[in-house]
Amino acid sequence: MKSRPSILRLLGWAAALVVMLLPASSAFAQSDNSMPPGAGGALALLAGMMVFIWIFMLAFYVYLALALQTIAKKTNTPNAWWAWIPIINVILMLNIAKKPIWWIILCLIPFVNIIIFIILWMGVAEARNKPSWWGILVIVPVVNLIVPGYLAWSD
Repeated sequence: MKSRPSILRLLGWAAALVVMLLPASSAFAQSDNSMPPGAGGALALLAGMMVFIWIFMLAFYVYLALALQTIAKKTNTPNAWWAWIPIINVILMLNIAKKPIWWIILCLIPFVNIIIFIILWMGVAEARNKPSWWGILVIVPVVNLIVPGYLAWSD
C-alpha cells in the first residue's frame, strides 16, 4: 500500500517554513534610527531574494527526489523511497548504478565527489538503457536540470 503525506503534515511543514522566514519583529521593535537611509529597502530586497532561493531549492529537491524515485522503480531497485532522505539518496544512486557502497566516502571528498557523481550518473544512465554520456551532462550548468528528468520519465 502506498503511503502519501497527509495534508496536515504538509501544512505543518508550510507553517514551519513560514515561522523560519518571518523576521523576528520583537528584535526590530526598538528602533534607535541607527540604520542609514535606504537600508530598510535593502533588507527587504535581501529577504525577498532569500525567500526566492529557498523556494527554488525546495522545488529542485522535490524534482530530483521524484526523478530518482522514478528511476529506482523503473530499474527495480529496492527502497525507492530513499530518494527523499538527503544522504541515503546517494546510497540509492549507488545501488541503481551498481557501484560499491563504500563510494559514499568518495562522495564526501571535495573535488573527488564531482568525478564520482559523474560516474554515478553515467551508471544510472546505463541502468536506464541510455547512453552513458548523459552522465557527463550533469556538469553542464542548465542541462543538469534536464538530465534527471530525462532519465526518469523518458521511454
